[in-house]
Parts: sequence; C-alpha cells; structure tokens
Amino acid sequence: MNEFVFNFRQFIFAREYRGYSQSDLSKNIKGLSQPNLSKFEKGLGMISDELLQKIILFLDFPETFFHKKINNYIDNAHYRKRATISKKEKNEIEYTLRLAGYIVDEMSDSIEWPEFNLKPLNVEDGYSPENIAKFARKFFNIKPNEPVRDINKLLESHGVVIVEIDNIEKFDGVSLLTDNGIPLVVINKSFSNDRKRFTLAHELGHLLMHICGNFPISDYRDTKEIEKEANLFASEFLMPKDSIKNSLYGLKLSDLVSLKSYWLTSMQSIIRRSFDLNCIDKNKYGYLNMEFSRGGNRKNEGYDVFIDNPVLFNKAYKLFKEDLNYTKNELAESFSLPIDVIDRYFSIDRSSKLKIIV
Repeated sequence: MNEFVFNFRQFIFAREYRGYSQSDLSKNIKGLSQPNLSKFEKGLGMISDELLQKIILFLDFPETFFHKKINNYIDNAHYRKRATISKKEKNEIEYTLRLAGYIVDEMSDSIEWPEFNLKPLNVEDGYSPENIAKFARKFFNIKPNEPVRDINKLLESHGVVIVEIDNIEKFDGVSLLTDNGIPLVVINKSFSNDRKRFTLAHELGHLLMHICGNFPISDYRDTKEIEKEANLFASEFLMPKDSIKNSLYGLKLSDLVSLKSYWLTSMQSIIRRSFDLNCIDKNKYGYLNMEFSRGGNRKNEGYDVFIDNPVLFNKAYKLFKEDLNYTKNELAESFSLPIDVIDRYFSIDRSSKLKIIV
C-alpha cells in the first residue's frame, strides 16, 4: 500500500462519521498515537501501511473510500439545530448529510434526476421572502385559499431530491447543492408530519433565496437573518396571509384543531402566525402559548396531519437493484461505502418517475 495515494481528509470523514475523536481512535488502534494521527490528518505526517490497514478495518469503510474527495460542505448550506448540540453531535450530523449528497451524486452517474426548474429570487433585489413564497405558490399552481398538500411530490417533481434520515435527534433539516449541483433537502424522518412540512417549506425557502441562485449575501444578512427569511417564506408558503388572516382575529384555543386540519400546519405555528399578522396582541399570544403548554400539547398536539412520502431517492435505489441488477454488496462496492451506510440510507422502496442514463 502507498500511503501517499490516500486522501487524509477522508480519514477525518470516516472517523467523525463513526463518532470517534482522535484520542478515541488512538486508544482502539494498537501502535497508533494521537499526536501521529493528528499530524497525518493535517497532511503533515505519514502512518505505516500496517497502521493504515488497522484503521481502515476498525472504521469499517472500504479502502477505496479513502481515495475519494467528498465535499458537500454543510457550511455552504443551512440547517436548524438546537442550542444544546455538542461538537461531536454536530460532526456526526454534518458527515451524515455530506454522505447523503455523495450518494445522490454517485447515483447521478447512472440515472437522471428530474430537472430543477424552480426560479430563485434575490431578496436584495427587493423581493421579500413573503413575495417569493407567493410567487412559488403561483408557480406550483396552488390556489391562494388552498393548503399545500403533497409537498414532497411538489418539490421532487421540480428537481429537488429529498432524503429522510433516522436516528438524528437534534436535527431538523438541511438544504444544499451537492458537489454535482443537485438540489438536496435532508430532513429528520422521526419528526411529526406538521414539523416535517414546515421544515420542507423552510428549506425550499433557502433553496430559492440563498442557495440555487448563487446570489451574493451582504454582511448584514447574518445566519440569524437568513433563518428568519426562510421562516417568513415557510409561513407565507404554508399559511398565505391573504387567505388565513381573517380566521386568526380573536384566535381561541378551540379554533386550533380546525385550522390545523385545514392548513396542515402545527397549532403552535398557527398561534405564531396570528401574532405575526397582528391578529392578536402580545398578551393574547403569551396567554395562548401558556394555555397550550399547560394542556401538555407543546410536544404532542394530539393528532398529526397528512404528509406524502418522498419517493425519488428510494426509487433510484430500486432502479439500481431491479433495472441495473445491483446487489446490496455490489452497490456498496460501487459507491465505496460500507454495508451499514447503504442500509441506513435505503430502507423503503417506493415508485416514481426516473430514467436510466444509457
């Protein structure tokens, strides 16, 4: 083995995806010291062939993975996370997301994803997030007084690939362009449907306002402002002001069930929308939230709304299995990934329209 052909950054990738610090890995590999590993991961030192093989076996990634160059950097994307997230958890989340982008790109060598044909608009050209949301609803042919129903189908049919991930508790969603330029949204599969729907709308806002248009973003629009823009977009996209406002004046707790049932959004988001549209004052807003929490509904609102399932990603897997006749092991080998990663990302087969590139 020639250690110089290995991309040391891929060792960092595999190590942090597996959740090991440099110290943790060194303790598990006989003969490996943390200082030597640190130098190696900075590109300043070498590790013997024997130790490299031990690391590869321990991390359980194919040797070919360490020749790859996977970017999909999450600092170029946007995701919401809880304030309590640790560095280790953040690393695991980000590498999980980067792998999703890598797999989508690997698939694009053999299949053709739907064309992305949505029109990004620049906030700094005078378009407000709300106006961009209105434009998006018109483009999707959603009537002003109607809820957004099949939101996954809506995005996927216009070229946004959606991937659902299990077992990432402190993660809502992320949007990014993959290394091959494919718009990708990754969301937490375990969340309630109304939370998924708002997350999808939020990430659509990021794609249209901050990512796909390659618009320069002024310094005054920091991360907090950009997240606010995505929330404003999502609220208008899911609960358009001109259609919902009249029903929010004098909002009562007893109104929330029917409003949630119609607009397919959470009761908490409806309370917030009422306040943001000046339909209730600050005192009423505080009262409704207090009563809502007192009823134990903040974590569980009692029932969930409908959401359709994303299909493109799993349909692509089905095409690899049934049309291209890949076994799971062959797919793992082709993508230079371990079997457990393949199992994590591909759990369900569903139908949709994709075609193989000849």
